[in-house]
Amino acid sequence: MKTIKKTFKYIGVFLLTLIAYGFLVTLMSYVTVNEKEAAIDEPKVEIFILSNGVHTDIVVPVKNDTFDWSKQIKFEHTKAKDSTAKYLAMGWGDKGFYLETPTWADLKVSTALKATTGLSSSALHTTFYKSMKEDAYCKKIQISTVEYQKLVLFINESFETNSGEKIKIETNAVYGKNDIFYEAKGSCSLFYTCNSWANQALKAASQKAAFHTLTDTGIFRHYE
Repeated sequence: MKTIKKTFKYIGVFLLTLIAYGFLVTLMSYVTVNEKEAAIDEPKVEIFILSNGVHTDIVVPVKNDTFDWSKQIKFEHTKAKDSTAKYLAMGWGDKGFYLETPTWADLKVSTALKATTGLSSSALHTTFYKSMKEDAYCKKIQISTVEYQKLVLFINESFETNSGEKIKIETNAVYGKNDIFYEAKGSCSLFYTCNSWANQALKAASQKAAFHTLTDTGIFRHYE
């Protein structure tokens, strides 16, 4: 009987801790960082934050005078035939979710546990787009070239590399004809999610962001 009471006690403490953590993270997502606007006369680079309702991507030009992503993230590695894409969306996340969970119905308990405990590896999902359309799930941001250089540095440092080359993941788990997966550094957990990464990318580029967030909502509320 005592053992059962102890078990329920531990479960109760665990649940209360999760609730408290969720409340704290929600509060932190309302705190805005980097509210300062860039100088009007600075050269601008057009980027986007893009959400599918759960996961946030950072969208950048495929190439401009500052950086050419097409040199290592090659369009010919996709299944598409038309290479006129102007934008490249990049999102970091749990490798198991990306490659083994095409729908929520395919989610395995083992995958979920690894993704929440930080025991799994990560991947970067890259997608080429011909154009971007602003709406509630896609916000355009104009940033300076210096800020864009910082963003490029942050994203590049998220890739695992081999002799300086990004490591393409050979998989059939693609979401369309225009995407490619790459090995990435770090791991997801209850404390750092795919949206946390996107939020950190915005911070690195000195853009408005949440103090900390686990959700796409925590990012987008600062761009309403």
